[in-house]
Amino acid sequence: MKERWLWHDIKKYNQSYLMVLPYTVFFVIFVVVPVITAIVLSFTYFNMISPVRFIGLENYKRLFLNDDVFLISIKNTMLFAFVTGPVSYFVALITAWFINELNPKLRAFMTLVFYAPSVAGNAYIIWTFIFSGDRYGILNGFLIQTGLISESIQWLTDPKTNLTVIIIVQLWLSLGAGFLAFIAGLQTIDRSMYEAGAVDGIRNRWQELWHITLPSMKPQLLFGAVMQIASSFAVSDVAEQLAGFPSTNYSAHTIVTHIKDVGTLRYEMGYACAIAVVLFSMMVMIKSIFSNLMAKE
Repeated sequence: MKERWLWHDIKKYNQSYLMVLPYTVFFVIFVVVPVITAIVLSFTYFNMISPVRFIGLENYKRLFLNDDVFLISIKNTMLFAFVTGPVSYFVALITAWFINELNPKLRAFMTLVFYAPSVAGNAYIIWTFIFSGDRYGILNGFLIQTGLISESIQWLTDPKTNLTVIIIVQLWLSLGAGFLAFIAGLQTIDRSMYEAGAVDGIRNRWQELWHITLPSMKPQLLFGAVMQIASSFAVSDVAEQLAGFPSTNYSAHTIVTHIKDVGTLRYEMGYACAIAVVLFSMMVMIKSIFSNLMAKE
């Protein structure tokens, strides 16, 4: 019965289905198939040389019981996710809200200014100069000249400071696709809703934001949340470029850098797939929680 209804629906809306067909094909090839393959390989021993050998749950037992570096990477990744995720999400939303109030030309310029760091290929270079560990580093030089410190601080190699530096840089890079989605969502809100709100008793911009703006852009808010969850859990390049690969005592190691370490350096692809499956499960769980919270509001 369901198959007959689906076929009838496809015939009725064939042009719509035809338009989404290319995306569906690419989604299946580059997302669904890799995810299924990773899940299957996570139960095997596979070093890209020897034949694939099924070993059951051994990779997962090793992951949670014998891999201390993985436990460090989970702690660091969760710290990244719960600090940079919510902070950058709300910063992107508030920034988009303020920029949306500007005139069109200034709005376009400011959008480019805030979005540019997220797509700049060498955005880390300036931060390596700022947090350089010698006396010529911008921050060290300033602190020494002002007498606040007497010798240079190794910002990027000291386990006490490098994670904080990476979080700061990640926040700077976080105004990405979610930020653009917020700008687009704000542009689609019917202005007459604000006039109706003023008649109903809304007296200031914060009340407009809470009672009109946010409820009117729930799809964009959800999209921004998904993108932010993905970026905060997938932190890797920032940590590698600033703290090194691997970082001192694995102090800035994340789950993604651990996948790279195990998969691309040791060629333990089955074990790397097990780590990837754990990361994927964490992201899906957090996304589901946020989606449920958004649906209730």
